[in-house]
Amino acid sequence: MNITNQNIEELIALCKLNNQKAQFEIYNRYCKAMYNVAYRIVKDEHFAQDVMQEGFLKAFTKINDYKQEVAFGAWLKKIIINYSIDFYKKNNAFQMDDLNKTLYKIEENDDFFSENIDLNSLKVKQVLDAISGLKDNYRMVLTLFYIEGYDQEEISEILNISYANCRTTLSRAKENLRKKLEDI
Repeated sequence: MNITNQNIEELIALCKLNNQKAQFEIYNRYCKAMYNVAYRIVKDEHFAQDVMQEGFLKAFTKINDYKQEVAFGAWLKKIIINYSIDFYKKNNAFQMDDLNKTLYKIEENDDFFSENIDLNSLKVKQVLDAISGLKDNYRMVLTLFYIEGYDQEEISEILNISYANCRTTLSRAKENLRKKLEDI
Protein backbone atom coordinates (compact mmCIF):
# COMPACT_ATOMS: atom_id res chain seq x y z
CA MET A 1 0.00 0.00 0.00
CA ASN A 2 1.22 3.47 -0.87
CA ILE A 3 2.26 5.49 2.20
CA THR A 4 0.24 8.53 1.08
CA ASN A 5 -2.96 6.47 1.25
CA GLN A 6 -2.49 5.36 4.85
CA ASN A 7 -4.49 6.86 7.68
CA ILE A 8 -2.81 8.79 10.48
CA GLU A 9 -2.91 5.88 12.96
CA GLU A 10 -1.03 3.66 10.52
CA LEU A 11 1.50 6.43 9.87
CA ILE A 12 2.04 6.96 13.60
CA ALA A 13 2.64 3.23 14.08
CA LEU A 14 5.25 3.38 11.29
CA CYS A 15 6.83 6.48 12.83
CA LYS A 16 7.21 4.59 16.10
CA LEU A 17 9.32 2.15 14.06
CA ASN A 18 11.42 5.10 12.77
CA ASN A 19 10.02 4.84 9.25
CA GLN A 20 11.29 7.99 7.51
CA LYS A 21 8.73 7.83 4.72
CA ALA A 22 5.92 7.86 7.28
CA GLN A 23 7.57 10.79 9.08
CA PHE A 24 7.84 12.66 5.81
CA GLU A 25 4.17 11.98 5.01
CA ILE A 26 3.07 13.27 8.43
CA TYR A 27 5.29 16.31 7.95
CA ASN A 28 3.68 17.00 4.56
CA ARG A 29 0.17 16.66 5.98
CA TYR A 30 0.72 18.99 8.93
CA CYS A 31 3.54 21.38 7.95
CA LYS A 32 1.36 24.26 6.66
CA ALA A 33 -0.90 24.30 9.69
CA MET A 34 2.04 24.02 12.12
CA TYR A 35 3.94 26.75 10.27
CA ASN A 36 0.94 29.05 10.73
CA VAL A 37 0.81 28.23 14.45
CA ALA A 38 4.53 28.99 14.84
CA TYR A 39 4.33 32.14 12.71
CA ARG A 40 1.52 33.63 14.80
CA ILE A 41 3.75 33.35 17.86
CA VAL A 42 7.28 34.14 16.62
CA LYS A 43 6.19 36.70 14.01
CA ASP A 44 9.01 35.96 11.55
CA GLU A 45 8.81 33.70 8.48
CA HIS A 46 12.28 32.22 8.78
CA PHE A 47 12.14 31.67 12.53
CA ALA A 48 8.67 30.15 12.18
CA GLN A 49 10.04 27.70 9.60
CA ASP A 50 12.91 26.79 11.94
CA VAL A 51 10.63 26.45 14.96
CA MET A 52 8.19 24.29 13.01
CA GLN A 53 10.93 21.95 11.82
CA GLU A 54 12.47 21.69 15.29
CA GLY A 55 9.01 21.01 16.67
CA PHE A 56 8.51 18.16 14.20
CA LEU A 57 11.90 16.71 15.14
CA LYS A 58 10.93 16.85 18.80
CA ALA A 59 7.56 15.24 18.02
CA PHE A 60 9.20 12.40 16.09
CA THR A 61 11.69 11.75 18.91
CA LYS A 62 8.81 11.69 21.41
CA ILE A 63 6.34 9.83 19.20
CA ASN A 64 6.33 6.89 21.63
CA ASP A 65 4.88 9.26 24.27
CA TYR A 66 1.82 9.85 22.08
CA LYS A 67 -0.95 7.76 23.65
CA GLN A 68 -3.82 8.78 21.33
CA GLU A 69 -5.70 10.48 24.20
CA VAL A 70 -6.15 13.47 21.89
CA ALA A 71 -6.02 13.81 18.12
CA PHE A 72 -2.50 13.63 16.73
CA GLY A 73 -2.83 17.13 15.27
CA ALA A 74 -3.71 18.55 18.71
CA TRP A 75 -0.74 16.74 20.29
CA LEU A 76 1.60 18.05 17.59
CA LYS A 77 0.13 21.56 17.82
CA LYS A 78 0.84 21.66 21.57
CA ILE A 79 4.48 20.75 20.90
CA ILE A 80 4.77 23.47 18.23
CA ILE A 81 3.12 26.09 20.45
CA ASN A 82 5.34 25.28 23.43
CA TYR A 83 8.46 25.26 21.26
CA SER A 84 7.41 28.56 19.63
CA ILE A 85 6.82 30.25 22.98
CA ASP A 86 10.14 28.97 24.34
CA PHE A 87 11.90 30.24 21.22
CA TYR A 88 10.17 33.60 21.42
CA LYS A 89 10.99 34.07 25.10
CA LYS A 90 14.62 33.11 24.57
CA ASN A 91 15.18 35.31 21.53
CA ASN A 92 13.10 38.37 22.37
CA ALA A 93 13.65 38.74 26.08
CA PHE A 94 9.89 38.28 26.37
CA GLN A 95 8.69 39.75 29.65
CA MET A 96 5.15 39.45 30.85
CA ASP A 97 4.14 42.57 32.71
CA ASP A 98 4.35 41.95 36.42
CA LEU A 99 0.65 42.42 36.81
CA ASN A 100 0.54 40.58 40.12
CA LYS A 101 1.67 43.85 41.70
CA THR A 102 -1.05 45.87 40.04
CA LEU A 103 -3.98 43.48 39.98
CA TYR A 104 -7.40 44.92 40.36
CA LYS A 105 -10.84 43.52 39.73
CA ILE A 106 -11.86 43.64 36.10
CA GLU A 107 -15.36 42.70 35.11
CA GLU A 108 -15.52 40.20 32.29
CA ASN A 109 -17.16 41.80 29.30
CA ASP A 110 -18.42 39.00 27.05
CA ASP A 111 -19.77 41.44 24.51
CA PHE A 112 -16.50 43.29 24.16
CA PHE A 113 -16.95 43.52 20.39
CA SER A 114 -20.57 44.55 20.45
CA GLU A 115 -20.38 48.32 20.92
CA ASN A 116 -19.72 50.47 17.88
CA ILE A 117 -18.13 47.72 15.81
CA ASP A 118 -19.83 46.13 12.84
CA LEU A 119 -18.22 42.69 12.74
CA ASN A 120 -19.60 42.00 9.28
CA SER A 121 -17.58 44.84 7.83
CA LEU A 122 -14.29 43.72 9.37
CA LYS A 123 -12.10 41.43 7.40
CA VAL A 124 -10.15 38.64 9.04
CA LYS A 125 -6.88 40.17 7.86
CA GLN A 126 -7.73 43.46 9.56
CA VAL A 127 -8.41 41.69 12.84
CA LEU A 128 -5.20 39.65 12.59
CA ASP A 129 -3.25 42.82 11.72
CA ALA A 130 -4.79 44.57 14.73
CA ILE A 131 -3.79 41.66 16.97
CA SER A 132 -0.25 41.62 15.61
CA GLY A 133 0.04 45.34 16.35
CA LEU A 134 -0.57 44.82 20.07
CA LYS A 135 2.09 44.51 22.77
CA ASP A 136 3.73 41.09 22.66
CA ASN A 137 2.13 39.74 25.83
CA TYR A 138 -1.33 40.89 24.67
CA ARG A 139 -0.81 39.43 21.20
CA MET A 140 0.34 36.12 22.62
CA VAL A 141 -2.55 35.80 25.08
CA LEU A 142 -5.17 36.71 22.45
CA THR A 143 -3.63 34.31 19.92
CA LEU A 144 -3.63 31.45 22.39
CA PHE A 145 -7.18 32.24 23.54
CA TYR A 146 -9.05 33.10 20.34
CA ILE A 147 -7.01 31.51 17.56
CA GLU A 148 -5.51 28.44 19.20
CA GLY A 149 -8.52 27.82 21.47
CA TYR A 150 -6.79 27.46 24.83
CA ASP A 151 -8.68 28.39 27.98
CA GLN A 152 -7.30 30.79 30.57
CA GLU A 153 -6.04 28.03 32.85
CA GLU A 154 -4.08 26.45 29.99
CA ILE A 155 -2.68 29.83 28.93
CA SER A 156 -1.49 30.59 32.44
CA GLU A 157 0.26 27.21 32.48
CA ILE A 158 1.79 27.67 29.01
CA LEU A 159 3.09 31.18 29.78
CA ASN A 160 4.00 30.29 33.36
CA ILE A 161 1.93 33.10 34.88
CA SER A 162 -0.75 33.08 37.55
CA TYR A 163 -4.38 32.56 36.61
CA ALA A 164 -5.24 36.06 37.90
CA ASN A 165 -2.41 37.53 35.82
CA CYS A 166 -3.72 35.69 32.76
CA ARG A 167 -7.27 36.99 33.31
CA THR A 168 -6.01 40.55 33.72
CA THR A 169 -3.74 40.35 30.69
CA LEU A 170 -6.52 38.85 28.56
CA SER A 171 -8.97 41.51 29.69
CA ARG A 172 -6.52 44.31 28.93
CA ALA A 173 -5.63 42.72 25.59
CA LYS A 174 -9.32 42.53 24.63
CA GLU A 175 -9.79 46.18 25.54
CA ASN A 176 -6.74 47.25 23.51
CA LEU A 177 -7.92 45.17 20.55
CA ARG A 178 -11.42 46.65 20.81
CA LYS A 179 -9.94 50.17 20.68
CA LYS A 180 -7.82 49.29 17.66
CA LEU A 181 -10.81 47.79 15.86
CA GLU A 182 -12.94 50.85 16.56
CA ASP A 183 -10.36 52.90 14.65
CA ILE A 184 -10.64 50.69 11.56
